[in-house]
Amino acid sequence: MDQAAKGAAALNSKDFPAAVTYYTEAISVNSQAVDYYIKRSTAYTRTSPADYTAALADAEIALKLASVRGKRELIIQAQLRRAIALFSLEQYGNARACFNWVKEMDKDEKTLQIWEMKIANKLNALSNDDEKAKITVERLPEVQVPSQKAQSAKPPQDTTEPAKHPPESAEIPNKPESVQTPASKIRHEWYQTRDTVVVSLFAKGVPKDKATIDIQARSLAISFPLVTGSEYDFSLDPLYGTIDPTTSTAKIMGTKVDFTLKKTTAGDMWPTLESTVTITESKDEKSDEAQEVKHPMPANPIPKPGPVYPTSSKSGPKNWDKLADELTKKKKEKKDGEEGVDDGLEDFEGGDPVNGFFQQLYSRADPDTRRAMMKSYQESNGTALSTNWSEVGKGKVETQPPDGMEAKRW
Repeated sequence: MDQAAKGAAALNSKDFPAAVTYYTEAISVNSQAVDYYIKRSTAYTRTSPADYTAALADAEIALKLASVRGKRELIIQAQLRRAIALFSLEQYGNARACFNWVKEMDKDEKTLQIWEMKIANKLNALSNDDEKAKITVERLPEVQVPSQKAQSAKPPQDTTEPAKHPPESAEIPNKPESVQTPASKIRHEWYQTRDTVVVSLFAKGVPKDKATIDIQARSLAISFPLVTGSEYDFSLDPLYGTIDPTTSTAKIMGTKVDFTLKKTTAGDMWPTLESTVTITESKDEKSDEAQEVKHPMPANPIPKPGPVYPTSSKSGPKNWDKLADELTKKKKEKKDGEEGVDDGLEDFEGGDPVNGFFQQLYSRADPDTRRAMMKSYQESNGTALSTNWSEVGKGKVETQPPDGMEAKRW
């Protein structure tokens, strides 16, 4: 994984020959990593002189691998790199077909309009029977996908060692089977500091040489083979905030995998790990002639006025126990088979109604409202809860104990 990280850093710093070298070394270790081919294809198109034929070959291998895995985002990226390479090879009809397939899957791809104009100008200058205008490509290319063993970093050692030590080679495959965590029991947890978000995936026996890790500005993904023969995929997409992929790291250990994600905005505390807002932005598929632009996070919707909590009520505190009882009673009074609007009370039926009510309120709130609720509750030591970020964001929320009680320091 170190070579892939070096390749990403070289690509980011526009050292494209070095990026090609690093990604080639990374592919020699893991020839099934779709992102490595996509990034090397990008580097090939930007070297001087560019190698568009190699870029096309990498893009088509990436597209085939992504299609087998069913990864929509990777399919879009690979098809886009394929279209760019075909355009550079003056196969304008084929390039237009590939761009159209990208548009079918992601109509909001930001570079499509520019490429469509370029292709239209090229095709308008050609006759109808010109070879450059013909469409000969298929949506899924017929290419041979390299096997994991085909590009092993040290093929002589891998093939000769089992012959020298047959008893040991017979035992090695059985070790992961006895220690690897079943897919149904793999779980993850996270915590954060001012500068980083740390995600831990608790899975024993993750094979370091066969795991594929992809860290992007708004997403995280890892996949690795299980002893059962299937593939385990874990992804967080989109993340709540933006991270720096070049300084974020992943470490595979015996009992877990730790991801240390570097926040682009230090001090921005995330209320949740994942965002509920759908992100549609291109990842390193910008026009080769266009200047790189960092896409900002989508603007948060204007928060709708939520329930007024005890600390900010102008008409006195509300009896939340009574309100929760009424909601629970409403749920129980529904007759079997009665149709109506789903009020979501089944989410906390059988548990504490007040706690369930606030869980439901938090799950349906917009990002600003969630931030306000988290900040006010934590800073006030659980004595205040507000949904008004414009008020809470101005400063620290002080502890406000109930009437007749006194707050003490522990």
